[in-house]
Amino acid sequence: MKQVTNMSRLVNQLEKMFRELNKDFFNNQLATPIITCIPSTKTYAHYVPADIWTAKDTSRREINIASGTLNRPLELITASLVHEMVHMFNDTVLNVQDISRGGVYHNKLFAQACADHGLICTRTEKYGWSHTEPDDRLLEWVLLHDEFREIEMCRQDIGAGAVGIGAKSAESGTAGAVTVKGHSRRYVCPCCHSIVRATKAVNIICGDCMVRMIEG
Repeated sequence: MKQVTNMSRLVNQLEKMFRELNKDFFNNQLATPIITCIPSTKTYAHYVPADIWTAKDTSRREINIASGTLNRPLELITASLVHEMVHMFNDTVLNVQDISRGGVYHNKLFAQACADHGLICTRTEKYGWSHTEPDDRLLEWVLLHDEFREIEMCRQDIGAGAVGIGAKSAESGTAGAVTVKGHSRRYVCPCCHSIVRATKAVNIICGDCMVRMIEG
């Protein structure tokens, strides 16, 4: 199996995955969006409910898969993509609003659409039916599409204050060099997906959701 070593191939594989999932779980009802892979500190993925990409007489929505999360198991990457596809389905096919409270609370319409398209939803007090994981149908689909396991490229977190060579530093106004943070452990809340880092193994609970955070 060939490993993904460049961004164009990575996005190409995610586009192929979208097309296959669209066919098998959404009856090809979704228009193809622009799929991006850019960093995100708050979410595994996001869907933009507007045609923000335009070219000549065409316009398209956007789905982003956070670049720093592509080292997760393929089953979870697939579930993140389907999660955003469900948002797109509710928005463009059913024409219903499945989120509220500034776009963070996922309502029962979202939960129902997830159940219809291969996801299990778990409710949290703060974010509603936001936590999703693959159901048996989606897990079986992933097993049958082993070709997507070549998605093994992951952008590493080098810290919020790091800037690229040649970029202007907000504080000094001079070019800054990339510096890599020391080794740390990453813990994620399985409910709201908040992330914390520690320099050693710890048992930590998310203060918002009151559940144990998972290393990964």
